[in-house]
Amino acid sequence: MPACESARAPLPFKTNSPRDILVVVGVITILLLRPGMSAGQVSQSTNEPAVKTSEAAPTTPPNAYAGPGPQPKIGVSDKTPVGEMWGDHSYLIPAAELVTFEASLNLVDRAIYGKKTYGTTFNTFTRNLQTAPVLDTDSFQINQLFHPYAGSMYFGFGRSAGLSYWQSLMYSISGSELWETAGETDPPSLNDHIATGIGGSFLGEPLFRMASLLLEGGGEHPGFGRELGAAIISPPTGINRFLFGKRFDKIFPSRDPAMFMRLRLGMSLTASESDNGPTQSFDRPQATADFLMEYGLPGQAGYTYDRPFDYFDFEFALGSGKGGFENITSRGLLYGTDYDLGDNYNGIWGVYGSYDYISPHIFRVSSTALSLGTTAQWWLTQKMALQYSILGGVGYAAAGTINGPGDRNYRYGMTPQGLQAGRLIFGRRAMVDLNVREYYISDLNGSVPTGYELIGRANAGFSVRLFGRHALGLQFTASTRDAREVGTPNRHQTEEVVSVAYTLLGRADFGAVER
Repeated sequence: MPACESARAPLPFKTNSPRDILVVVGVITILLLRPGMSAGQVSQSTNEPAVKTSEAAPTTPPNAYAGPGPQPKIGVSDKTPVGEMWGDHSYLIPAAELVTFEASLNLVDRAIYGKKTYGTTFNTFTRNLQTAPVLDTDSFQINQLFHPYAGSMYFGFGRSAGLSYWQSLMYSISGSELWETAGETDPPSLNDHIATGIGGSFLGEPLFRMASLLLEGGGEHPGFGRELGAAIISPPTGINRFLFGKRFDKIFPSRDPAMFMRLRLGMSLTASESDNGPTQSFDRPQATADFLMEYGLPGQAGYTYDRPFDYFDFEFALGSGKGGFENITSRGLLYGTDYDLGDNYNGIWGVYGSYDYISPHIFRVSSTALSLGTTAQWWLTQKMALQYSILGGVGYAAAGTINGPGDRNYRYGMTPQGLQAGRLIFGRRAMVDLNVREYYISDLNGSVPTGYELIGRANAGFSVRLFGRHALGLQFTASTRDAREVGTPNRHQTEEVVSVAYTLLGRADFGAVER
């Protein structure tokens, strides 16, 4: 976050601090206070009737809200043109919030860390305006985790004030430029502009939508629990609803997306690691927690993809070991459309935006990228469905070893990358999931020393539903890094981890959408 920009400043908090607990509270709130569903909706998603209903029972329109309470105020209809605001909006309020937020951070940093980095003046501002951006020397966590989160705040100020995705993107980009020129005395940072301005929007939009979905489930007047949960997930949403409730109380319309949600609480059992040497295996009992939401799955009747991130996949994982954050990944359809190949195959394709932060125990990688790809669902048999995504694109990424000397033990570069992810769903009883990511960090527009890194990460899991929304799962994760840098020995690192987890599902199935 901007409050800890300088590499010389210590981290203001650990990643396993109470803030992590707030994040977990927020996602649990999503699951427990999710929008309700009619019996018909459950049957559509599971391909099995949930309860018997009479033939004369009224059906729920495809995009109708079916949760408890009255119909929420959604501001616009499903026919809203692309780019139109979803309620009353303001350009001035989020701009004032952004400036106030950054000015407050600068004053706090100046008092705590001194004036060398944060004692900005009009002269340092004009000088930075005329200085070409450089690659800074801040720590990996500050640059690749806290900066994107700060960008999501700037972005969220616009979104929660009724602005569209593209309009709010201008706020995250402008917020990054303002901090780099007026918030610090150091030269502007190219990597911060990418991670904060662009990566912040790829992270901020799913947070905003999850907060809005939680509020939407409470009808026209969401209760205190939903308001608190939404504020934890997306602080700008909570701030603007508290300060301007009568103006911005219209809830962003979800349009009834098909979703899959899960919260896993588990324990890693064994691990094996290799760092330029023989592989060592050992018991590593560590607590883990991860949350996944896939929003806007293809195949939902009446659902359209005319807004950025009408489809997205968001996941984060925490661990009790060093580093705290295991990974945070977010990808969404920026521009695309849906398609179908017969009655059993539905998909979407187009341009995706993604932000990844992946940190095994021995190395880490983070990327902001644009990709071409597709997400689809294919009913293989009457009760077996395959959901998958295939993406390929280019990003700007950072990667390096964790146990290297100093803060700047990583390098930047343009990064071709790819993703293959899939879930094989066996009715309502079981699921096999697999995803593989590859990153090639080149030396194009990169930092010294020159060279490249090839990083791969694969997850394979098997889950069995026990009863209701409760399931038990087994997971295997493998990560590899091959680094070739001029002037340093080649490095090969691997890590493999086996874990078992209790899983709380968003509902009593694994997210298959009726054909």
